[in-house]
Amino acid sequence: MEILFALMVGTLYGCALYLLLRRSIVKLLIGLILLGNGTNLLIFSGSGLVRGRPPLVPVDATSVPAPYADPLPQALILTAIVISFGVLVYAVALIYRTYRALATDDLDNLTSTDRLGEVPATAHVAVEVPLQPIHGSGKGG
Repeated sequence: MEILFALMVGTLYGCALYLLLRRSIVKLLIGLILLGNGTNLLIFSGSGLVRGRPPLVPVDATSVPAPYADPLPQALILTAIVISFGVLVYAVALIYRTYRALATDDLDNLTSTDRLGEVPATAHVAVEVPLQPIHGSGKGG
């Protein structure tokens, strides 16, 4: 079972590194997701795979009989999954906003906006209307 996990971690890392080197920002995000999942599997398999042995102390004992599944790596991985999902949602929102503003997901084309005030000709830029100040405090007097 450990060999299967090691092959899966290696495959996830290899695919992640391949996608991280692509020019599309969407492929970059997918590569980061695969890298995080590979790291979670690496932590999980590094803690030792024990099947069907929860870390529960029997009534007549003072400690857990070995071998048992370590709950700490499982809790860390669960926390990492929740955090990576939050980061994924935030990154998808940023990528969507960037694509709507610049009409490209190519990382090389995104560098053309680094110069001050320059926007590519194909970009769809929303015009911002300044808000009018509200006069008075609203207390009627």
